[in-house]
Amino acid sequence: MFELKESLEATFQSWSKPASDTEETKCDNALRMIREALNKSDVLSKYDIQLIPKGSYHNNTNVRLTSDVDIAVKLKDVFYANYPEGKTNSDFGNRGADYTFAQYRSDVDQAMIDKFGSNNIEFGNKAIQINSNSYRVDADVVPCFEHRRYSKDGTFITGTEFITRHTNQSVINFPEQHYINGVRKNNETSRRYKKMVRIFKRLRYNLLDEGYGVEDVSSFLVESLIWNVPSNKFNNATLTEDVKQCFNYLITQTSDIEKCKEWGEVSDLLYLFNRTRKYTRSDAYRFLVDGYAYLF
Repeated sequence: MFELKESLEATFQSWSKPASDTEETKCDNALRMIREALNKSDVLSKYDIQLIPKGSYHNNTNVRLTSDVDIAVKLKDVFYANYPEGKTNSDFGNRGADYTFAQYRSDVDQAMIDKFGSNNIEFGNKAIQINSNSYRVDADVVPCFEHRRYSKDGTFITGTEFITRHTNQSVINFPEQHYINGVRKNNETSRRYKKMVRIFKRLRYNLLDEGYGVEDVSSFLVESLIWNVPSNKFNNATLTEDVKQCFNYLITQTSDIEKCKEWGEVSDLLYLFNRTRKYTRSDAYRFLVDGYAYLF
């Protein structure tokens, strides 16, 4: 059980720091080797493929060295489109593609096997996991097409979209907007935003280790919850006061879905509490209530 109630500020100061700066080289090595694997593929080397680092390492909110590096491998030559109601491909001069997502993922699978060896790779529902060694960290490689969210005037926002391997579900993300918004929020709060994210993530790990039922509370959810806290709740005299302000706001707002149904993910392009996520509003609320009681 948590035994540091009299030195919470010191604990939060410790929890607010990144896990380590020494893993950066290993992350860079993993990214470089994945790019090399794509360039050596006779099929994939012909395409315009963007590697997009995402997740806690890239967003500088990682709190454990065991975290994977998440990398979206986005094919830009072919894309999925989300059109305004009543609009179709022809309205924007687009046409169907012969290269399917299943073919693309198979080609990425083979490129990773050729580079890293089948013994170092696991094929999950969403990602290709490349296992670490002394030279590189674990990497989750996610093959995806570009996703385009069109407006009526023909402009569009770009993200990523892929079909899960085993459950055949479409997953749309906006990792670049997530990164930009996180940096902006961090600047607005004089670096307190990402400190709060790390503190709440470490709290989540403590609760998990002690048997609390927070399995469905993902690292992504924790980051998104803190992002939805107004910036004027940060920058108090102490980190402890910031933590309390975040708790008070989040517990109040997540107590009723009507108060938080419009909340977005950090990208601010997808709703936070939607049916495609494994977590729910009640999961978030229980985590916050349990976390507050655990600390204070």
